Amino acid sequence: MGVFRSGVFAFVAMLFFAVAGPSIADPSTEATRAAAEKGDAKSQFSLGVSYDSGKDVLQDLALAARWYRLAAEQGHVRAQYNLGVMYDNGQGVPQDYAEAVRWYRLAAEQGNASAQNNLGVMYDNGKGVPQDYAEAVRWYRLAAEQGNAGAQGNLGAMYDNGRGVPQNYVAAHMWANLAAAQGNVLASKNRGITASKMTSAQIAEAQRLAREWKPKAN
Repeated sequence: MGVFRSGVFAFVAMLFFAVAGPSIADPSTEATRAAAEKGDAKSQFSLGVSYDSGKDVLQDLALAARWYRLAAEQGHVRAQYNLGVMYDNGQGVPQDYAEAVRWYRLAAEQGNASAQNNLGVMYDNGKGVPQDYAEAVRWYRLAAEQGNAGAQGNLGAMYDNGRGVPQNYVAAHMWANLAAAQGNVLASKNRGITASKMTSAQIAEAQRLAREWKPKAN
C-alpha cells in the first residue's frame, strides 16, 4: 500500500496568511495607502493582505490580487507567493495554473519554502506544467530542508512510492516523522503505513536520522 501526498490546497489553507509576516501596516491610514500608490512594495503587500483577509477594510479579493501583483512585480517574495495562491485557487483572479506556477517559481527561486512546496505539488500533479516527479522531488526537498512540514510529508510520500527518487522506506519514514512532529496529520498516517513495510532495524535508523536532522538556512 502506497502513502499519499497532500495537494497544494491543503497547505495553502494553512499557510496563506502565515506568510504575511508580522507588523502589517494599517491600510486605513493615508500614509500607508499613499506609499503603496507611490510604488512602495511593502505597503502594496500590506494592502493586499488586508483586502485578502478583510482586516480593517471590506474584503475584496480582486483588490487583494491587484496590490499583490504590484508588489510581486517588484520582486516582493511573499506577494509573489500569495498571488500564486490566488491564481491556484481562482480567488480574485480567474483560475490559471500556469500563472500560479509562474508566481510560485519566482517566490521559490528566492527561497520561499511555501512556494517551493506548492511548486513541487504542481509538478507532482502536472498542473500548469508537464508532470515531472523528479522536479517535484527537487522542490519538495528544498522546502523540506528548511523545515516546511507540508514538503517534508510530500517528500516522504515520494520516497515511499518511489516516484522521482528510488524507493527508500528509511528516508520516507524519516521525512514523515519530521512532518508529523509539526502536526501534519496525513504524514503521521503515512509514517504508520511506511513502518508496516520496514524492519525494526530500519525503523530505528529512520528515527535516528530524524532526531539528528537539522534544518538548512535559506
